[in-house]
Amino acid sequence: MAASAVESVNRARVRSMIVPREHGAWGLLLMPLVSGAAIALLDGSRGMASLAWFSVAALALFWLRTPVESLLGTSPFRPQGETEREPVVAATGLLVAIAALALTALLWGGRNRDLFLIGAAAALAFVLQAGIKKMGRVMRMPAQIVGVIGLSATAPAAYYVVTGRLDERALSIWLANWLFAAGQVHFVQLRIHAARVSEFAEKLRRGRGFLAGEALLVVALITGWKFGILPGLALLAFLPALTRALRWFVRKPQHLAVRALGWWEVAHSIIFGLLLVLAFSL
Repeated sequence: MAASAVESVNRARVRSMIVPREHGAWGLLLMPLVSGAAIALLDGSRGMASLAWFSVAALALFWLRTPVESLLGTSPFRPQGETEREPVVAATGLLVAIAALALTALLWGGRNRDLFLIGAAAALAFVLQAGIKKMGRVMRMPAQIVGVIGLSATAPAAYYVVTGRLDERALSIWLANWLFAAGQVHFVQLRIHAARVSEFAEKLRRGRGFLAGEALLVVALITGWKFGILPGLALLAFLPALTRALRWFVRKPQHLAVRALGWWEVAHSIIFGLLLVLAFSL
């Protein structure tokens, strides 16, 4: 029984060094990808093969970050001995091969060259995120918001590989997805850090930064609409998330269930994605 328990712990450790642990980041990656692809397909384009290859490449590259960080020692979990190192190296090699195959298919014959521009912008966001993280725990949330720029880059990339156009419409889809994801990150952090707060006045004190951010979001959305950057209906896509955030300040105290909070945020992401697709397509 002792040997079985040790083996189970070892398997769990190896899995944590291979499989991404940031479950929320999957949604921050996938929802922009799906919304960008859906808008492109509803525009009448049919680049399904390129979309399939891009989806494989994006997922493989995102997954690759976890085992690479483990091998480099920048992750909380690091391989101890060859027994743990070998499967992590094997997973890394497999993911590199899958990403290389998908990218080769995407870029073959000089196609989809503007993906390099999107990739460069996403890489810069991740570099800035790493630099901001080094400033201490107080900068953890700003680092996450900057990192979301890179994750939400799947929106314009998916739109581009389907339509062949990296235009203002593609960048607008990117902007909308980033603004929503940034607000989502800020709200989740507020809920976690103010989990024990019950008084309205204390909620306001803890959440004044969040409320300021929501006010800036509204200003940015209205400005984007006025200048033709975002369709007017896109503002409605943000309404459910804005409402649930403001409702937290006035409702009665509730026990924080982190898993339930995560699923609710997934639901809000899906609602946002559907409304955003409708806004850009109508």
